[in-house]
Amino acid sequence: MVRDDALGRQGFAILMRAKTTALDQVPPEIRREVVNGTASIEAAYNAGTIATLMDVPFSLLFLGVLYLITPPLALVTAGFCLFAFLTGVLNSRTMDRKIGEMQKESGVGSALLGTALREGDTIRCFNAGGFLGQQWQSHIQRLQALRRLISSRQNLIQTLTQSTNGLMGVVVIGWGAVLVVKGALDVGLLIGCNILASKALQPISRFAQLGSAFSKARRALETFEHLATVPLETESGAIRHAYEGRVELRDLAFAHASMPTPLFESLSVVLSPGAVCIVSGGNGTHTGKTTLARLMAGLLEPSRGHILVDGIDLKQVAPEWWRRQIIFLPQEPALLNATLAENIRLNRPDLEDGEMSQILEACGLRRFIDESPLGLQTPVVENGHRLAQGIRRRIAWARGLATSGWLVLLDEPIEGLDPEGRAAVNRILARLAESGRTLIILSSDPQVVRGSHVHIDLNAKPVPRVALSPATAPPAAMAMA
Repeated sequence: MVRDDALGRQGFAILMRAKTTALDQVPPEIRREVVNGTASIEAAYNAGTIATLMDVPFSLLFLGVLYLITPPLALVTAGFCLFAFLTGVLNSRTMDRKIGEMQKESGVGSALLGTALREGDTIRCFNAGGFLGQQWQSHIQRLQALRRLISSRQNLIQTLTQSTNGLMGVVVIGWGAVLVVKGALDVGLLIGCNILASKALQPISRFAQLGSAFSKARRALETFEHLATVPLETESGAIRHAYEGRVELRDLAFAHASMPTPLFESLSVVLSPGAVCIVSGGNGTHTGKTTLARLMAGLLEPSRGHILVDGIDLKQVAPEWWRRQIIFLPQEPALLNATLAENIRLNRPDLEDGEMSQILEACGLRRFIDESPLGLQTPVVENGHRLAQGIRRRIAWARGLATSGWLVLLDEPIEGLDPEGRAAVNRILARLAESGRTLIILSSDPQVVRGSHVHIDLNAKPVPRVALSPATAPPAAMAMA
């Protein structure tokens, strides 16, 4: 039990620390099995199954004693034991394949169920219920077919085991009776031989019925072994006493493994503390805005080149420390299923109530908090997808501002906000700029470009166009050839 719990904790820790690019290559059903598979391991290696495995060697002992009494009956018993053993091995291999298929099918079902729970409005507005219903029905039919097949295999093995036991008893007693008539064996020894033969076959028979449990456990262990090869983010690295906000992109390039051409390459620019950089590019056109944001946050690694923060390569910096130095707002912010206060304090658990109140005011969340019966203790469910998009983004803003970092990294900061929300964002941006923080704003809104020191246009391919504002006072920002 302790080992199973340790495996579960280790698997979950790997999911939390795995490098994003590598984790994306792991199928979803394998990720789920990392945690759920511990139950399969526990079921396969409980006290009963371990006792069965330990009893298997005793079959050889019973066969040896039986051979000393009467070799013919020992050979007959050995034949039945071998048949039972081979049946168990073949069944285990067959079950392994079918359980793998059922694992994948369960992943399909989980994805369909997640869509039905999260995208109810889309399903209803576009009358997609019939389409999803057909997919769900097909999934259920495939899943039930696999379950019936696995169940029938288990029943077949159980029937074969019982038949083998019965048939062996008939053969041993019949052959033994012949030996008794010939005077080669007496009745007492025949009874003893029958008991020994039964004792020899029982562990093998029980082992043959464990094919399904062992297949599930083997699948789970293989999943752990596969995930253990996924590269993890380092827990160590350089930590500066005070980050000043200097950023340099040096010959930066990134290409997805599935794409023939890079999103961008040869991107070089230096941002001194206090610079305002706008990164523009169309939404949904693979321009690379969100990718660049993830690179800056250390979630992805560049295909070529370097990101330097205060002169240190980001690869050499401790990830946990670095993410406390940035105010990060992703384009599609997700919240955790926790209270509002816990979500905002994620990256800074020691955030004091006074500063929390200031952040709520700055983000325009005060009225929402005051109107919520539980206030900051209001639980977030379904990762915040039940909340209005504007409220969810404001909470994400508050979560980012809680770090008080000196690099502000914003991916589409005004997208999905009402006029009141946009006004709040403008006030926040003005305050952050006045404080001397370095701002990198990724946006497809052409109005955002005005007033920046540096403009990086990712629409230019493959080398982004870097433009400096004439009003920029050196050395606030400079492009590098």
